[in-house]
Amino acid sequence: MKIALIAAPFPLEEAPSPPLGLSYVAAAFREAGAEVIILDYIVEKYTAGKMQTALEEFQPDAVGVTSVTMNFKQGARIIRDVKQYKPEITTIFGGPHVTFDAENTLRDYPEIDIVALGEAELTIRDLTSVLRQRDKWADIKGIAFLRDGELVNNSRREFFKELDTLALPARDLLPIARYRALGFPVSIITSRGCPYRCIFCQGTRMVGHKIRYRDHMKIADEIEQILALGFERINIADDFFTSSRKQVRLLCDEINRRGLQFTWSAFARVNSVTHELLETMMSAGCDAISFGIESGNQEMLDRVEKHIKLDQARNAIQICKDVGMHVFSSFIVGLPGETAQTLQETDAFARELGADYGYHFLAPLPGTPVRDQLEDYDVNILSSDWDEYDANRAIVSTSSLTPQEMEDFVAEYDAGCDKVWGQIEESYQKGTASPFDILRWEGRHRMELIYRLLSEDIIEQSLQNLVLRPGQQPLDLLIEGLVALPDVEHAIARQAAQMLVEKGNLDWYEEDGKLTWFWPQYPVITDRDVNQQLLAGLT
Repeated sequence: MKIALIAAPFPLEEAPSPPLGLSYVAAAFREAGAEVIILDYIVEKYTAGKMQTALEEFQPDAVGVTSVTMNFKQGARIIRDVKQYKPEITTIFGGPHVTFDAENTLRDYPEIDIVALGEAELTIRDLTSVLRQRDKWADIKGIAFLRDGELVNNSRREFFKELDTLALPARDLLPIARYRALGFPVSIITSRGCPYRCIFCQGTRMVGHKIRYRDHMKIADEIEQILALGFERINIADDFFTSSRKQVRLLCDEINRRGLQFTWSAFARVNSVTHELLETMMSAGCDAISFGIESGNQEMLDRVEKHIKLDQARNAIQICKDVGMHVFSSFIVGLPGETAQTLQETDAFARELGADYGYHFLAPLPGTPVRDQLEDYDVNILSSDWDEYDANRAIVSTSSLTPQEMEDFVAEYDAGCDKVWGQIEESYQKGTASPFDILRWEGRHRMELIYRLLSEDIIEQSLQNLVLRPGQQPLDLLIEGLVALPDVEHAIARQAAQMLVEKGNLDWYEEDGKLTWFWPQYPVITDRDVNQQLLAGLT
């Protein structure tokens, strides 16, 4: 059985990391005996022709796509392209969006044969051997499909407790060099589940309210594998990493015992942190923590069942400042019952905290109580276009606020951020920027350039079969090619090129007197022999 898994395009603004869920799915299929590839269109340009070429070479029996709501339509278009290429390929779609909107998904997109419901690893174990036998799908729990136009929903499986029995994510199937070049953290999970029931949260319904923990030794093993791939930063993507102080201490102690050197960040709740806990995390390399505070109005917090107090948020932020931990707080605009007054209270509270913060808009995703029990809340959903569910625009109203009023509120915040960046840019161009601001400005533009290289296939299309002039080095030719791109300054091109080459994320070969640049599958970390030894344990 051959399975091709596809990562649908995802915007740079969302800081894409190597797709964790898809990597777990790949590992599950591989453990079930399938031969698996991943086609990753997060870090390269998607075209139907390119995908068809890859499928023609691999000849899969089935193609699987996972997505969240905001890139669901792109994933569905990819499935449509698969069926147009070869209708007999079995197509599977998974992820939180389709889990909670399975019937609409199957009816609106008939090219999708199977929807995988909820956590899919155990479903894959049973499904793999019968993927080509449609008459046996009714026996597989955890999937939905149409049979003669009628929905067959075999219901989700129970949440399995033994996370340590799952195969580690198959990151060896991902385009490692591309993700290293992009520079965002690699995500891992140390647990699944969250006991809280915030009305806007889809994640807790996907993974359950009872927290299931992984063994700290196995987490450390996974971290070692990630570091062996040459990544330097990790994000712990648990819904509630600090739910168990004992678990946090065990993991941090093991990281220190093994002498693992890396930096990391995590999500936490303001009612769960102490000085001692954050100091323990910092001792193991944690340098940043994020809190979802959501509102500066206590009545709003109670309404959305956040179960925190404003004073707890104040205390948590102060603790972070006391121990030297960088902290970021996020707030939601457009919660049920939102008014101009509650927005002003949120703005005042965010400023009072004196730490970095940001806003996003309420996106009432499938499966969330705010959407499923809409009649219970003072909120109206104004869009059914899933492309607009990126939390970057107002798609709801309340009895007191229009979408435009919500967007005007956030626009004031954005204008302040833009003003700061404008001042940094002006001082950079004048040569008067501080060393820190120089790093910020160059880092931002360097990242944007690298994302262009990845998402627009510039290396593949423009830096092939190049002729070296006498005395010219390959790196000079690369810089020359980058500077030729619109709106790219020489300093940024030079920095990006040097960084990509020095870290082994971009390589070249010469053939018949012509030079070609390419993204290697596995970047060279030290020397090639050592690198291959490190990677041998991943497959």
